[in-house]
Amino acid sequence: MPSEEFVPQPTADGSFTFFSAEFNEAFHSQYGARQEAERKFVEPTQLQQKAQQPRIRLLDICYGLGYNTAAALATIWHVNPCCYVEVIGLESNPDVPKSAIAHNLLQSWDEPIPQLLTQLANKHLVQTSHYKATLLIGDARKTIQTLHQLNFQADAIFLDPFSPPHCPQLWTVEFLQYVALCLAPNGRLATYSCAAAVRTALIQAGLKIGSTPPVGRRSPGTVAAWEAINLPTLSPEEQEHLLTRAAIPYRDPQLSDSATVILQRRQQEQNASSLMSTSQWRKQTIKNSKNTLQKN
Repeated sequence: MPSEEFVPQPTADGSFTFFSAEFNEAFHSQYGARQEAERKFVEPTQLQQKAQQPRIRLLDICYGLGYNTAAALATIWHVNPCCYVEVIGLESNPDVPKSAIAHNLLQSWDEPIPQLLTQLANKHLVQTSHYKATLLIGDARKTIQTLHQLNFQADAIFLDPFSPPHCPQLWTVEFLQYVALCLAPNGRLATYSCAAAVRTALIQAGLKIGSTPPVGRRSPGTVAAWEAINLPTLSPEEQEHLLTRAAIPYRDPQLSDSATVILQRRQQEQNASSLMSTSQWRKQTIKNSKNTLQKN
């Protein structure tokens, strides 16, 4: 039986998502859960191009319902049915993928994807001739360290926690440093977030960042890699935003603090900062835009 906590909710593209009472947030954008998986995660990590490789490794952080992995497998195997795909999923609540299976939410993907992800949700380990997947259950701050110790290197990383205000633990500089260590030299990381604090943390983790197109809303996402080659550039406005207090990142020195402590620490750092506030920056941006229009 599916967990009573997770009831399918429709999104604009016809796919369904869940709402988390714990984090007070839906698992996907209301503009389209499946569309978000394909356009915010699969496309920016260039899996269609990488599918020509004989082997691809994926790291799905906050596996959730399994949509990002499902969309990735569909894209890769459409291009190259013989590609061997290895997936590591990090998830804190095993009831989420189980509930997605119980509600048949993965049936819109072609076989063998629903079957493989059903086995993964139930057994947390699946292996076939072209596929190996492991679902690591627990605090991702701990499981990411295990992956690093195993020298796991992903060609694509999907960074998909709940939003920073609700789940700051998985957006800190310290956590993202471990995530970056699990990114292969030519790999790409994608996330739906364009928060300045997240982008700063990715930069402090040693990565170069770019902006991905908005999906159904005004806000873009973020893509990161070790080199800036072929990364879409940030707009001047996005670059300026990284110079404001909003860009002060979340920190969790021992990777063990509560969300409350992490949020308070950042707030204290922002209060003590001499950087421009976001509201001041926005006013200045509007003023500069008006001056430019008047000159023209």
